Amino acid sequence: MSLWFGSWAVAERRLSGVFGNFFGDIGWLFFSSMEKMGECSEFRGWEELIPDALGLIFRNLSLQEILTVVPRVCKAWRRAVSGPYCWQEIDIEEWSQRCKPEHLDRMLQMLITRSCNSFRRLCVSGLPNDSIFSFIADHAVSLQTLELPRSEISDSIVEHVAPKLSNITFLDVSYCKKIGARALEAFGKHCKSLVGLRRRMHPLEVADKVCQDDEAQAIARTMPKLRHLEMAYHLLTTSGVLEILSRCKDLEYLDVRGCWDVKLDDKILKERHSSLKVLGPHIVDCYEKSFWDDDDTPSYSDSSLYSWDFMEDGIDVYEGESDDDNVWDDEQGLEGLEVRFYGGGLNFEFAGFDWPPSP
Repeated sequence: MSLWFGSWAVAERRLSGVFGNFFGDIGWLFFSSMEKMGECSEFRGWEELIPDALGLIFRNLSLQEILTVVPRVCKAWRRAVSGPYCWQEIDIEEWSQRCKPEHLDRMLQMLITRSCNSFRRLCVSGLPNDSIFSFIADHAVSLQTLELPRSEISDSIVEHVAPKLSNITFLDVSYCKKIGARALEAFGKHCKSLVGLRRRMHPLEVADKVCQDDEAQAIARTMPKLRHLEMAYHLLTTSGVLEILSRCKDLEYLDVRGCWDVKLDDKILKERHSSLKVLGPHIVDCYEKSFWDDDDTPSYSDSSLYSWDFMEDGIDVYEGESDDDNVWDDEQGLEGLEVRFYGGGLNFEFAGFDWPPSP
């Protein structure tokens, strides 16, 4: 199947049925890729776009569109989303908040495998166990940004795999209730380039703790290059925060909202840390509504169920074509994997058709 167009206007009309207005905003990227192909013909094959350019474009689409719409357009586009070009950044946080643990494991294994160990950012919520975290670390040679809020990882697994995460510059382990000072110290010792740490907690998760100054001390000892630190709703004391400030000289932003025992002198802060912006400890509104507040969490419904079975639906839309047939085989394929998408977490602005309404 080939997509041949004589002009950008024609191409935009043809493709808007699949991606809406998306191509109108980034058409320049297509044109720049076309120019690199030369000007030997009036017409160009869209499947001839270099995979890197396609990857840059497709990364602006939603997870749903990349995995269920793009592969149906043509074989070249399916090859692009099956390779590493679309998976330099893997952000499945919204989807992972609603999926089953076994589906999350399979999705991560598939996408990380497709990235060929080249993913630089990973954002996922609620890792269910230590083994999948170990899998991530085993393939994290290029990883720089790691966001794992609400994950069930332990101090021991962090201590074990932290040496494999040495390139990380930003880390989010908010609401990870099974880790503490040991894990933070392990991250700090091995992630020498770490400049951003997000370690927010929910008030209910720290209700049974007496003090968490040990986490502050671990941060102060091992993360001297920090510029951005979020410790909202921790049970910290003034001395713990002051120790962080005394050792993290480059700190520019500190979030201590809800850390009620912290008393910072504004005058001293201006004199000794003039470039530091401090948020908290007092707040003027209630704790922000988040994933933990499940009043609006939709229940599962058959009407919102999408089975990604197009890889084994028995219909060979490219029957008779023999070029690189192995790209259709994905060791971490979507066979049997059921994924639920919800309206609140999708970008319908770029969709050329309407999905069934959320339950």
